[in-house]
Amino acid sequence: MATKPEHHESVRAFVKSLTPPFKLSLPALETLSVIAYKQPVTGPEILEIRGVQGDSVIKTLLDRKLIAVAGRKNVVGKPILYKTTKEFLVQFGLKDLGELPSLKEFEDLRRMAVSDAEPPMAASEPGSEPPVMEPESGSMDEPELAADSGPQAGGTEPEATPGPAGGEES
Repeated sequence: MATKPEHHESVRAFVKSLTPPFKLSLPALETLSVIAYKQPVTGPEILEIRGVQGDSVIKTLLDRKLIAVAGRKNVVGKPILYKTTKEFLVQFGLKDLGELPSLKEFEDLRRMAVSDAEPPMAASEPGSEPPVMEPESGSMDEPELAADSGPQAGGTEPEATPGPAGGEES
């Protein structure tokens, strides 16, 4: 492919103005989805939902202009509130937040994925399931002890307890 020499500068300027698509890490996508669905949301609320600290991820999302500060929450400490931006909508091809998939749509997708994974498991013969159950149940002696007499089963548990505790009494 070639262009006319007289259009060289215009094409060069256009190519330089293009921005590469965003590549976001999984933690960034998780944080962005929490903000998109729960906005406005604070950092501690994001931490509570995700279970991990996300300050660096929030900074990255702010730098990429996918989220913005939406003020402060009127509670003790006045934490910063975050919301998505127009750039977020543009990057994900959305007209507005109403186009985000609903929880029901995610559940339907999960069900379809699980049902796609089940046929290979269902195709296995029924005799293949008991070997999976046998290792879980252990030897035949353990269930009999637990079922026949509680004191014997209880007698074996205290022997294991003093070792880690370092004493005889617990």
